[in-house]
Amino acid sequence: MGLYYSYFKSIVEAPSYFSGLHLIMNDNVTEYPSVINTLKRFNVYPEVILAGLFRIYIATMRAVGIETKICWTVNRGNDLSPVESCEGLGDPAYFYVTLIFILNGAMMSLFYIYGTYLSGSRLGGFMTVLCFFYNHGESTRVMWTPPLRESFSYPFLVLQMSLLTYILRTPTPGRRSLVVLCASNICFMLPWQFAQFVLLTQIASLFAIYLIGYLDSEKFLNILYTHMVSLGLCFILMFGNSMLLTSYYASSLVVICVIAMSREFLKLKMLPLISWILQVLLWILGTIALKALTSTILGVRDDAHIFNILKSKFTSYKDFDTLMYTCAPEFDFMENETPWRYLKTLILPLVTLVFLTICIRTFKDILASSRQNNSRAQHSESWEHSTNGELVYHALQLVAFAVLAILIMRLKLFLTPHMCVMVSLLCSRPLFGWISSRLNRQLFILIIVILMSIQGISNIQSQLNIKGEFSNIAQEELLEWIKFSTKPNAVFAGAMPTMASVKLSTGRPIVNHPHYEDAGLRARTKMVYSMYSRKSAKEVKKALMDMGVQYFILEDAWCTRRTKTGCTMSEIWDIENPSNVGKIPLCSILAKESLPHFVTLFENNVYKVLKVGI
Repeated sequence: MGLYYSYFKSIVEAPSYFSGLHLIMNDNVTEYPSVINTLKRFNVYPEVILAGLFRIYIATMRAVGIETKICWTVNRGNDLSPVESCEGLGDPAYFYVTLIFILNGAMMSLFYIYGTYLSGSRLGGFMTVLCFFYNHGESTRVMWTPPLRESFSYPFLVLQMSLLTYILRTPTPGRRSLVVLCASNICFMLPWQFAQFVLLTQIASLFAIYLIGYLDSEKFLNILYTHMVSLGLCFILMFGNSMLLTSYYASSLVVICVIAMSREFLKLKMLPLISWILQVLLWILGTIALKALTSTILGVRDDAHIFNILKSKFTSYKDFDTLMYTCAPEFDFMENETPWRYLKTLILPLVTLVFLTICIRTFKDILASSRQNNSRAQHSESWEHSTNGELVYHALQLVAFAVLAILIMRLKLFLTPHMCVMVSLLCSRPLFGWISSRLNRQLFILIIVILMSIQGISNIQSQLNIKGEFSNIAQEELLEWIKFSTKPNAVFAGAMPTMASVKLSTGRPIVNHPHYEDAGLRARTKMVYSMYSRKSAKEVKKALMDMGVQYFILEDAWCTRRTKTGCTMSEIWDIENPSNVGKIPLCSILAKESLPHFVTLFENNVYKVLKVGI
């Protein structure tokens, strides 16, 4: 969060907007001594846009003479210096967070429209929003982590899926709807590097409904072309970020396009089931082959760790980079408590009912089709005019999101809101119209809402009762010492979260940071974290000096903490250096005495600053 916000701060504090933009596009502070274009390397367009809006807002308010913030001094006692606190849109941090909350607040209106359109009932929209708030703690992290990419990106995925629902439902969608779909794709992909994986699941779900006949080839190809155009525009806007072109998403788009354009050839003299299996195999093998080819040609290995993370989920495979992810709780499997929380608000049983209903109807459609004339022409005609395609797509997308959430806990931010959208289908007459003949539909929904509210209202109250304030005196002491005791060009290394704080609050150059998706940065961080291995001080010092590091911030917590078995830094390093197993970790030695290879310049109960070159 600190890393992303630092780019907003840089543009806001620059003499002009364009000088600030030039600064972050020629950045020699984030990965010293390298000069990087952060618009190419990171997804910081939201910060660029918000910083521009902030400068326009401040200039406008000054021109009309309106105060934009109220500030006061907080006396903290305990021999701590007073601090200034400000409230109002004239404060950069307040402005930044407020606009994120406004965007996510507007998303709730979009959820209402989405649920209403999908279900064909305003009650469906109401149910979607109600489920979201009743499961708020499982649906979003925006209240805890506003600067994370999902806070900017996810609202546009909701818009994109709403538009896709409209396109699937409309027999002949116009060009305008495809243009808006393309724009929403761009707005979803630009702020978040993970967006391509979500869109891959969407393309896979659409491919499935295309295969079984719920989506005609012309409409499917138009959707694929729209995705290709939006991907190309993102590639240009990110100054040729090759990770986009070498993604599984890009390869999948190309392979599926070829399959869709060769449909008649692939169906020749084959039963539908064999044709489906053949096309799925062609898609999987073609995507993997094309991905490998483009990655080799362009020399890109930035996303190689993604496959290793998935591999580690199902096998005993481990390496340094994989453990750096899987040892973090948010990248672990879904918590055991999560399904129980879903159960208590009834969202899990309700979604299961909707999902099974869609599956049964789809299965009946397939059986009915198989009983018709076996000629391919009649088969195709009966399926291309089906009106249930968008419902089958949502059911498949639910499965995809569920798999992502089970494998990586933080990705339940896709699953829970989509479950809320699926609940809206309880109000759909095509799916549950039979309820009207036996029980008043409004009464049925009312009973469900009452049952959901038993736990739901309690959940909302628990969320509203969370209040507090932030205080980190130890880090404050560290940052103050850095600002007043080191030169502006002093180069620092240390734990990734701490480095983000050093860059944000002191402006000092750093050699590593928390944006771990880049292969080069992963290699840098691995060298920096050798301080927590069992290597010799001499070997680690040489590695740090080769990187240009002048100061290392040692944290005892990183030396000893363990989120689960095998996850202390020394245990992670044991996977890489089995020959050193049994030796005392270097960080434990330096915590007691830093000489002769390092000199301690600053120390408190959390941090220890070591001078590297002596």
